[in-house]
Formats: sequence, structure tokens, C-alpha cells
Amino acid sequence: MTVNDIKNAKIKSWIEECVKMCEPDQVVVCDGSAAEYDRLVKVCVDAGLATPLAKKPHSYLFRSDPSDVARVEKRTFIASKKQEDAGPTNNWIDPVELKATMKGLYKGCMHGRTMYVIPFCMGPLGSPIAKYGIELTDSEYVVLNMDIMTRAGEKVWPYLDDNFVPCLHSVGKPLENGAKDNGVWACAPVEKKYISQFPEEHLVWSFGSGYGGNALLGKKCFALRIASVIAREEGWLAEHMLILKLTNPKGEVKYVTGAFPSACGKTNLAMLIPTIPGWKVETVGDDIAWMKFGKDGRLYAINPEAGFFGVAPGTSAQSNKNALEAASKNTIFTNCALTEDGDVWWEGIGYPAKGKLVDWKGNVRDALPKDKSPKGEEFAHPNARFTAPAKQCPCIASDWESPEGVPISAILFGGRRPSTVPLVHQSRNWNHGVFLGSIVGSEITAASTIDASQVGKIRRDPFAILPFCGYNMGDYFQHWIDVGNAAKDKDLLPKIFYVNWFRKDDNNAELPGGFMWPGYGDNSRVLEWIFDRCDGKDNFIDTPIGYMPKEGAINTDGLADYYKKTLPEILKVDVEGWKKEVKDIRENHYPKFGKHLPKELMSILDDLEKRLNAAN
Repeated sequence: MTVNDIKNAKIKSWIEECVKMCEPDQVVVCDGSAAEYDRLVKVCVDAGLATPLAKKPHSYLFRSDPSDVARVEKRTFIASKKQEDAGPTNNWIDPVELKATMKGLYKGCMHGRTMYVIPFCMGPLGSPIAKYGIELTDSEYVVLNMDIMTRAGEKVWPYLDDNFVPCLHSVGKPLENGAKDNGVWACAPVEKKYISQFPEEHLVWSFGSGYGGNALLGKKCFALRIASVIAREEGWLAEHMLILKLTNPKGEVKYVTGAFPSACGKTNLAMLIPTIPGWKVETVGDDIAWMKFGKDGRLYAINPEAGFFGVAPGTSAQSNKNALEAASKNTIFTNCALTEDGDVWWEGIGYPAKGKLVDWKGNVRDALPKDKSPKGEEFAHPNARFTAPAKQCPCIASDWESPEGVPISAILFGGRRPSTVPLVHQSRNWNHGVFLGSIVGSEITAASTIDASQVGKIRRDPFAILPFCGYNMGDYFQHWIDVGNAAKDKDLLPKIFYVNWFRKDDNNAELPGGFMWPGYGDNSRVLEWIFDRCDGKDNFIDTPIGYMPKEGAINTDGLADYYKKTLPEILKVDVEGWKKEVKDIRENHYPKFGKHLPKELMSILDDLEKRLNAAN
């Protein structure tokens, strides 16, 4: 198929306009076939950009430029017509000004390169919740990753119409006069990188980065920043959430979504292996959930992605055996270390490497006798990734591609909080749950910052979507309230919970790492309580902060004795700690949103303060 064969006039005109601006040597319309994938892999291998892995069938290792290793939040923009519509937590540039700047950068940017046209679907093909887009890119790496992460290629054309989301991407490094990349990752300097969303036009333009969400435009750019805008317009929810399927010993099933900031165990929870007998967790999605009301009045969710773009470091047989198995073949690895026998390795993989390693910068180094490295000397970049087909995950749910989605019974929020926040508590109602989502955050640690003055402070990440919301976060809170109000039957709305696996007692030498809860598979014990609460079981007490487990309501059979001792402590309400929390929200968090903060949330904060004062 060529561009001339495209029947939709709007799509054809847009592609021709971009070709004229970017001036590629040739244009290829991707068909999404296995033969095409293998051909593009060979292009990358022959160019010295990819290394075949002897230990993992049909898998390859890429190394990016050291300046192009992660999302670049300072170079990510929401170009709404009014700055107020982007809100206080997004970077804003006037769309007319930004387009002028980027058109200057795009002019001739694909000299010496091929423009690939990738038609793609976010969600199961034909789903009433799915959306469609086209990405134009000059990166074979992007084509390969999009082929894993989305439903891409020829099969998408029958579903494309004038409502497609146009996504334009370039690595920003033209090759003049027959020049080659010579095995060097192509990207532009940081100051020329732009990851730009134009919400009113449902348009994405990205320039200068070839990495991850900066370049795979179906992911964060479309599936969250633009989709959150579309969801607000159409009355549904586009969320940075996992989706899991939970089955109890009786064979009863419930579906749960969950939003957690980075480094809070989101993917591990999505692929959890329960430690309590008879329970089963299966994965529907590990990162993004789109939720719409079904005909029966319940919220139904799909995972718009077809693959996992997972963080490799810290992924081990203990933390996430299922993720390791999902990435055992047909996988793209980026910025991991390479072993002598042709495998990948990273810090926290659970075993030391042997002999010599090629680190993520391409340097040959002697392996260490453990699976950790000093900060700044890692063999794998801390944001090293694997891109694996979701269908390869051993615990993928049989209905993960159900076109109508799966009915959601519970929504979880959580963060990394060493103190104050208990193991689990439940909101009293939908708006109280929106309040819990609006205050999500993690405590800043010495390991996560170079600014010692910030240690101990809370880095708020409302709904874990702060970097990915396409409009004003205050209006986003209001949209959640509006969705609750739109429910035909409020009793059918998902129950909302806040969990915290990360309470610490560093003075207790008995506790591994000082953590008061074991986490990982033992989080199934909390999921069991949540499951029962969704059925209305009387296994709770009412507290100033919400509903919490009754004494004995959390299953402790088989739990280590030292965790049994700490459990009562992490199921208490820390009244003084919560008073400080209220003060921080009132003085430092909510004021950011000004008049856009829903009055309902301030009322709930006032009510929480009254309840805490009455508890003394």
C-alpha cells in the first residue's frame, strides 16, 4: 500500500502535508506484518543499532544516547489556546508560537531517512471504547515498538475515519549527502526536544527524542494526555491505571483498577502471584485504563495497549516473575546490560552476572558479585526498559481484549509513604474517593533526590496522572466528580480505596529493609479484604479517615510473625500525622489549583479535619 492508495481525503492530505514539510527520502506505509517487523529489525542490526540476544528468542537490545533515556518533562508541552486551560502543573506554550517553532525544526528533518506511516488502534479493534491514530516517524525503533505496544498496520484501516488522532514524530537528525548513523542512536540536543500536545485539535507533535513515551506517541501522548481531553469531552475516564482480574476460592470474579506513582509497585500488583491459597490474580493491563459506562450502568474498562513497556531494573523472580516470563522472547530491550552469553542483565534482577558485561553506554566492564551497583555506576540505566507483547504474560486474563471491556468493582490509589498513611482504607463515597485520588503522593527520600532539603516532604502526584493530564488538574478533579454524578445508579460505581505497602520502622532490626508489610504476593491479603468490601461485607470500622479493616479482618495465615506484630500499627489512624497531612494539603497542595479546585474537595478536607479533631 502507498499513500496514493489511501481513500480517506483528510488522512491523505495530512500525510502529504507532513511529507512536504519533513522531506523524507521515501515513504513506507506499514502493514504490521511479521515480515515487515523482521525486515526492520535487520535494518537496525545491520546499522549497528540493535544486538540479537542469543538467550532470548527473537529479542534484541538497543542502546540509546545518554541524553535520551527517559521522558523529558521540561520539554513536554500542553499547547492549549488559553494558558489557564493547561493549568498550573503543565508546561504551556501558545499553540501558534509552538507550531511556528516546530515547523522550523521539521523542515527537511527527514533528509536521508524513511518516513513510516503507522496506522494504529488503542484498544481492541472495533471496541466501542477504542480510539484510532496514525503516527508518522523516521525511526525504525519506533515502528518496532509501536508494533508491540498497539494494534498496528493494515488491519486498522477499515476503522480509520476523520476522527483519527494525527501523531507526527521525528528523531530530529537529518542525514545529509549520504551520511549514516554509523551505529549511533539518533536524537536532537535536549534544548531542541519538543513533546507537544495540542488538546483542542487532538494533535501530537514530537521532535528530537527517539525514546519511550517521547516517541511512541500512542502511549502517554495519545492514551493519556490527548485521551484525557477526549474523555472529558465525551464523559468517560482515561487513566494512568493498571487493571487486574481477581478470582476468589469460590470462583467469583471482580476487576480492580489502580493508580500509583512510579516506583510504587504498580506493574508488580498487576501481575501479582497471591500468597493466600485459592486466590488468583490475572492481568488485564499494567499501565493505562480507559473506562466508560456500560448499558447496565457500571464502569467498564479496557487496556488500550497491546504490550508492556516495563522498567527492567528491580524486576526479578521475587518481585515479578510473570513480567520476566512475558519478556522471555519476542521482546525489545533498551539500555540494559549485555552478558557474555548473549542475555540481558540489570540491577535488582535477583542474581549476579558472571564475567564481563557491556553496560548501557557500550563499555565493557567486570561484573560485580551482587545484583546492585553504586548510584551513577549502574550497568543498566535505572530507566532501562523491556517492550513485550502482553499476550505472552503467563497471567494475562482470557478476557483482556474483550471489546466491551471489563466491569470495575474497585479503584485503588496508593503512594510510597513510610509514615501516617495506613495499609488500607476505603472512601465513604465517590467524592471522598476523588479526594483520596487528589492527594496521592510519595515521600521524597535521600535516594530519590539530590536536594537534601526536600527529604521527608511529600511529592504530590494526584491520581498518579500529574505528568500525563492534558488539561487543568483542577478541572480534571471536577470531571471525576461529574462522572460520579452522571452515574445512573450510584451504588454501581466502583468502591474507592487507598493502599500503602511502604510503612517503615527503621528501628526494628527484625523487619527486612525496615518495611512493616511484606508487599509483593502478600498484598493479596489486602485485595481479599477489598473484594469482600465490594460485596458489602461487615468487615470494617468507621474511622476519621474512612473505613478500615476490623481486627482480624486481614488474613494473616502463613504471614511471618514479625509482620503479624506490626499489622495492628499499620491499621491504626495516626491522628497527629493526619493533621499534618491536612495542613500540607490546605497550605501547599490545593492552593495550586485556585478557582479550578472543586468546592466538594475543600468540604471533604474540612470534614476530615473536624473528624480528626473530634478523635482527640
